[in-house]
Amino acid sequence: MNNNLPEGQLAQIVAALKEQQVIAYPTEAVFGVGCDPDSELAVTRLLELKQRPVEKGLILIAANFEQLKPYIDAAALNEEQLSVVFASWPGPVTFVFPALPSTPKWLTGRFDSLAVRVTNHPQVKELCLAYGKPLVSTSANLTGLPPCRTSQEVQQQFGLSFPVLMGDTGGRLNPSEIRDALTGELFRQG
Repeated sequence: MNNNLPEGQLAQIVAALKEQQVIAYPTEAVFGVGCDPDSELAVTRLLELKQRPVEKGLILIAANFEQLKPYIDAAALNEEQLSVVFASWPGPVTFVFPALPSTPKWLTGRFDSLAVRVTNHPQVKELCLAYGKPLVSTSANLTGLPPCRTSQEVQQQFGLSFPVLMGDTGGRLNPSEIRDALTGELFRQG
């Protein structure tokens, strides 16, 4: 897997994010579609594209834990709970944290929590660092179609003009595991 992005491509994807566009990018298992989590317009575009109800809530993917702090109430977890989370990160495990009251409802949906992940995919890390914040992350597929595993599949489903961060997925077969950060309860097997 190529760990470095061509400079021009990274700049193009960051520019698309700043223009409140939805983009696609490789993750540990499949391609994801994402956008700026702080832009209601961008999140609305993503939800419309995926035909996903806002009530379901979304996942944020980040380069590091610091990028997630503006959205989650990390102080609600004790040292032991945090050590379990940090033992899994960076990696393909998503944890559901209590959300801060300031976290937008377009991210949390009907919940008072938010699903977050610190990725170990080098290109996504590079993208989040270049953009300076986490990205919304949901599988890149149109309703009823399987998740895309290549940039070519993304272009087949979403069109040739859709902004795609070219690269390879991490090779995992299953999407990220999802666990409750407070209780450890497994919501989705990885």
